Amino acid sequence: MSEPSDPHHRAVREDVPEWSNWAGDERCVPAARERPASLEELCASIARAAGSGRRVRVVGSGHSFSEIACTDGLMVSLERMASLLDVDRGSGVARVQSGITIRELSGALHEHGLALENVGDIDVQTIAGAISTATHGTGAGLPNLAAQVSELKLVLADGSMLECSAEADGEVWRAARVGLGALGAIAEVTLRCVPAFTLHGTDAPAPLAEVLERFEELALGNDHFEFFIFPHAEMALTRTNNRTELPPRPRGRLSAYANDVLLTNRAFELFCRAGRRLPGQIPRLNRLVTALAGRRERVDRSAAIFASPRLVRFTEMEYALPRAHTATAVRRVLELITRAGFAVPFPIEARTAARDDAFLSTACGRDSGFVAVHMYRGMQWEPYFRAVEAIMDELDGRPHWGKRHFQTAATLRRRYPEWDRFRAVRARLDPEGRFANDWTDRVLGPMGARS
Repeated sequence: MSEPSDPHHRAVREDVPEWSNWAGDERCVPAARERPASLEELCASIARAAGSGRRVRVVGSGHSFSEIACTDGLMVSLERMASLLDVDRGSGVARVQSGITIRELSGALHEHGLALENVGDIDVQTIAGAISTATHGTGAGLPNLAAQVSELKLVLADGSMLECSAEADGEVWRAARVGLGALGAIAEVTLRCVPAFTLHGTDAPAPLAEVLERFEELALGNDHFEFFIFPHAEMALTRTNNRTELPPRPRGRLSAYANDVLLTNRAFELFCRAGRRLPGQIPRLNRLVTALAGRRERVDRSAAIFASPRLVRFTEMEYALPRAHTATAVRRVLELITRAGFAVPFPIEARTAARDDAFLSTACGRDSGFVAVHMYRGMQWEPYFRAVEAIMDELDGRPHWGKRHFQTAATLRRRYPEWDRFRAVRARLDPEGRFANDWTDRVLGPMGARS
């Protein structure tokens, strides 16, 4: 560990209006907010918070649906620390500041002939926020984004800096890659990248019964496979992406706007608003939305295929399951919606990811399937999500750390074989709970005087 940085380094300090996440349904009023622009300023910000006894939470783009970023202490935004620092095309290694978004990172890597091996379909998240919550894309043979990290720089509770790698300290390394912001502030991330590649993407409707029956085959037989199903519809919407040697054929701006904004977002929002106003019409509306979704093919660079704009606001819960349970979980959720009469205008989404070894990764030690449920803004979500969570509990589910769930440290501990090892690292790096909030107290257990 290095010594604390010079406290005269000052981050930009802001007035402290209410903060809210992207969905607009998690809010807090921090005692202070700061936006450091360098490693030195970040270290100094944390050191000052320690001196004043304030708890600290680091916030990225606010795209988590849980209250993970909320605080009544110091909120640190890393939006001014968003640069590509070093890149080696030969080795495929890139070092970045932690506030860079996945979209910005993908663009910068592309200029060097590189790409991230796999990402999700939302690219506005910061790299630190995405890895800290075990955010993932889809691909049965591909692990989550945190598994692509080779080194981290972590600012600890006293403002000192710790270099994290498998070689330096294996226990800290396996804890810090998915640290939930509870071990320190990630300042820099070093990633293993791959040569830039092109994907052939196909979106197509398919009978739900067939998709569920063949889910394992489809997941294992393609580089990336996922599907969406609107409740009360009999056709699933499948998305298959595979590598190709064909040259990219980017869409024109008008075509991209017409499909991604007008059809996928603006028209869908009108359907959601109609369903919110007339819940009894949701089954009919969902079948209509499904019928309007035709087949579409694209060939483009990987980042352009992976990412989709998300303009319709919603809240979400997602669970990681042993991959063999994925189809069962989807069937049971659909049966639940019909039986309980839940009004659900958003689709259920199913994806896969390969196992990894980060202590609190949702895919730690097992190849995983992921089932996500959503609710449109302004609609009641809690009864639906609680009922879905009960199904996931029975199927050995682990909740996505950046999305809604109702678990506690007591209910989560038995789901993670390395839970106590993470707790030991946390006790070593942040014994007083400087990087804690009410959410970490609930899901990890309190530290310091609160334990």
